[in-house]
Amino acid sequence: MNDSLIVRQLNQTDYTTVWHAMQSFTDNRNDETLDEIWLVEHPAVFTQGQAGKEEHILSTSNIPIVKVDRGGQVTYHGPGQQVLYVLINLRRRKMGVRNLVTLIENAIIGSLNDYGITAVAKPDAPGVYIDNKKVASLGLRVRKGCSFHGLALNVNMDLSPFLLINPCGYAGLEMVQTSTLNGPKNVLEAGESLVKHISTLLNSNTIVYKTGLETLNDN
Repeated sequence: MNDSLIVRQLNQTDYTTVWHAMQSFTDNRNDETLDEIWLVEHPAVFTQGQAGKEEHILSTSNIPIVKVDRGGQVTYHGPGQQVLYVLINLRRRKMGVRNLVTLIENAIIGSLNDYGITAVAKPDAPGVYIDNKKVASLGLRVRKGCSFHGLALNVNMDLSPFLLINPCGYAGLEMVQTSTLNGPKNVLEAGESLVKHISTLLNSNTIVYKTGLETLNDN
């Protein structure tokens, strides 16, 4: 059962609620706990990673800023963006962090390739890019040999809040989204495609679907 995967649909849920649930899940899991993928949209929020520098926030707004425990700089989450959190026991799967980053990037690239979109990863700038424009951001944290946080794929959203920051610490980095590139038109479609590719790359043949955070301790 250790190669099984729980896929949890959270729909639109407050960022801080999900973040704290990820921390609690990671702190309380054991070697028998199944790995999980969480699919979620967040209400508008900027998140600032552990190494985040204040100068990358270019302008004030009414969008809240949350300082979090993932790697990376500042990014934006909002409705129409598919966020996918990867809660994986790396030690059990004999994976390193770099392996997981590459797996996530390859899953995004494979998903977009299904739609005829050519996307690439950059060795010096985690995430996925189309013609040097960023379509997906990535940030992780590992605790007790287990990962949390994950990826954010721009699907069909208001991209203008990205203009208020240097996305992921890169001044002038342009963001794009799949709905304008003949890719997934909504987060449901994007999430299904990402889960298909991630579960394949993880060699997880058994997927259990759940909704909400209420059943977190049931597996």
